[in-house]
Amino acid sequence: MQKVMIIVLAVLLIFALIAGGALLELFNFAGTPGGMETIEQNVLIPPGQGLKATAADLHEHGIIQNAFKFSVYARIKGYDKKIKAGEYRMKPSFSPREILEIMVSGKVQLYKITIPEGYSLAQIAGMMPAAGLGLAKDFLAAAHNGVLISELNIPADSFEGYLFPDTYHFPKGISPEKIIQTMVRRFQEVFTLAWQGRVRDLNLTVHQVVTLASIIEKETGAPSERPVISSVFHNRLKKNMRLASDPTVIYGIKDFDGNLTRKDLTTKTPYNTYKIKGLPPGPIANPGAKAIEAALYPAETDYLFFVSKRDGTHYFSKTYLEHEKAVRKYQLRRK
Repeated sequence: MQKVMIIVLAVLLIFALIAGGALLELFNFAGTPGGMETIEQNVLIPPGQGLKATAADLHEHGIIQNAFKFSVYARIKGYDKKIKAGEYRMKPSFSPREILEIMVSGKVQLYKITIPEGYSLAQIAGMMPAAGLGLAKDFLAAAHNGVLISELNIPADSFEGYLFPDTYHFPKGISPEKIIQTMVRRFQEVFTLAWQGRVRDLNLTVHQVVTLASIIEKETGAPSERPVISSVFHNRLKKNMRLASDPTVIYGIKDFDGNLTRKDLTTKTPYNTYKIKGLPPGPIANPGAKAIEAALYPAETDYLFFVSKRDGTHYFSKTYLEHEKAVRKYQLRRK
């Protein structure tokens, strides 16, 4: 009996030594880079992909040397169910331990996109493919999603005007709804309580202010002129005059070819402010903070007209007679 016990203990000892050696080898593997190559590669982990497939992808990219050991180590550490989907920047000089920590923490590759002030919804959608953030048509569809519009409390039938111009960083595969949500949340952060109070003081709605700000944004060449241009539109609204803004007309023309004609100016559309009184039904672009601020705090002037001086600035007039002279001076004589 004693002899049998010795044999059993010896066998157990051998297994323990083998297991210990294997475990030591596994942890040594986990801390050793798969290679010296430092060139980064993009590795995409789709949602729902299992550990085995992930290890195989990393091995195929040359990031790790042994997919089996990688999988075993991940399970021992409890990482197998914690790897987050997304696109990662990896290189062989990372150890398997570092690779797993990156994927468990979700440090995915982010794509930068900068939305310029005054871009329309359609222009923003057109930026998505080049930024690696999906198709323009998918973005446009999401931007007209009534359920999403309602969830984000936007008083319109699209997100035009509420996609705040800024620099954003998004992971690959993010839905257009999430992109829009981030941009709208940024707008809501910028539109402070003080501004909301000012909206009430002006007896306007937020939607009307954003609409006016979008027109100011499109009309302004020199940033310093924003409050003055705003004053012209405020003065016109008070006198029940038409805004007569070319950018609004252009927005209402489907497939505008870049040539604004007299026919365009005389064709009535919801956005032709030469034909309708007051503000158009909604924003014509996505204004930045300075344009919104100008809409809320116009300069104190008596101006009712302005004309481009063709150098990025405008000449402002109080009377139509003065305005006609400015048009002849800055527009007609230069044609």
